[in-house]
Amino acid sequence: MELFGKKPAPSASSSEQKDALKQRVATEVAMANAQQLISKATENLSSKEQTCLERCLERYFETFNIVSSTYVSRIAAERTSGALNS
Repeated sequence: MELFGKKPAPSASSSEQKDALKQRVATEVAMANAQQLISKATENLSSKEQTCLERCLERYFETFNIVSSTYVSRIAAERTSGALNS
């Protein structure tokens, strides 16, 4: 099953897949909320300010996705190695 452009790891347990799905849904909701708030707040900005804000927002989302993906991968690896007891 593919969700938001990512496939769960083939060896991931049902619990790991569920946790990854929850994380992805939370990420998508956070991004949608942020974009909605930004669009409301940017109505009175100059063109340069809007461009600056858009670039900042893009960088934030890129960073958020990297951190989120890394976190999910790390948790899955720690569960596999037995470092986390679920």
